[in-house]
Amino acid sequence: MNTVRVVVVGCGTMGSSHARAYAQLQGFELVGLVDRSMEKAKSLSQELGGISLYASLEEAIAASHPNAVSICTYPETHYDIAMKSLGAGMHVFIEKPLAVTVEQGEEIARAAQSMRKKVVVGYILRHHPAWQRFIEEARQLGKPLVMRMNLNQQSSGKEWEVHKSLMHSMSPIVDCGVHYVDVMCQMTRSRPVRVQAIGARLTEEINESMYNYGHLHVVFEDGSVGWYEAGWGPMMSETAYFVKDVIGPKGCVSIAEPRSETTGGSSDIDSHTKTSSLIRHDAASMKNITINTSDEPDHQELCNREQVYFLRAIREDLDLREHLDDAINSLRIVLAADRSVRTGNVVQLA
Repeated sequence: MNTVRVVVVGCGTMGSSHARAYAQLQGFELVGLVDRSMEKAKSLSQELGGISLYASLEEAIAASHPNAVSICTYPETHYDIAMKSLGAGMHVFIEKPLAVTVEQGEEIARAAQSMRKKVVVGYILRHHPAWQRFIEEARQLGKPLVMRMNLNQQSSGKEWEVHKSLMHSMSPIVDCGVHYVDVMCQMTRSRPVRVQAIGARLTEEINESMYNYGHLHVVFEDGSVGWYEAGWGPMMSETAYFVKDVIGPKGCVSIAEPRSETTGGSSDIDSHTKTSSLIRHDAASMKNITINTSDEPDHQELCNREQVYFLRAIREDLDLREHLDDAINSLRIVLAADRSVRTGNVVQLA
């Protein structure tokens, strides 16, 4: 396949970034945009030189004959769109989380395998050199590991409206948690065995059954433990909103919090992947080493790198079974955490 003809479904923050990537990268031809908001889609279309607009995926498939789809819609729609796309013979890039249930994720993976199509999940941190180094350094600390991570967002205005829309289907520890739980799984390379979590509903602007703050704990078979905290909304604190820290018998490694003068605060999407530096502490010598990562790619470049990988997966027929297994594994952990919040019980995974 010389050129991959791709249509983007969902023109919000991530859909716009991926559309820009397809427009820039050789090997892709962006042939259509699909969005419920024609105003939003028109603006992106104009920016990218007049890309065709469609009211539905079916219309886009019939008119533009794409080879691939980029699914950047709200999570509750992922399964239906992915299955339709695979059924139409297309490769799929899909933003995280893969689906809203483990069973849906497994069905997508089986369909991709049986139809011999590629499904790549948008785990952006897997393409970030500083986060890759963070994982490598953590693997040198011995076992067990203690992994501490959070991403609280003091969102307001447009960002808060997006978060409230996301919470129609999932909480912050599910939607954001898959990224950081995936990082933990890469660090430990061990099987998760149990999960417990707490949550709190801090606003009446969301459904009574939903919570906008959550904190999960996961225990791995090798004795490693990890916690992840996430909260959304105008009430959230900007103090210690960014913690990325791993401790082992031989020392610890941390991502230094992004400098405030280079970010727009906790709700700034660029700040979510910024590192500026890693700090490695050696327990034997009691010395700290600072690893400069200030030359890291920005958010758009990371999206470009994700799509380079998607293109490579298609052209080189990469085996993505492990990639999808990992996506389902992290989904299983955060959904178990959600179940723990709602039931008050520890959830056994093994």
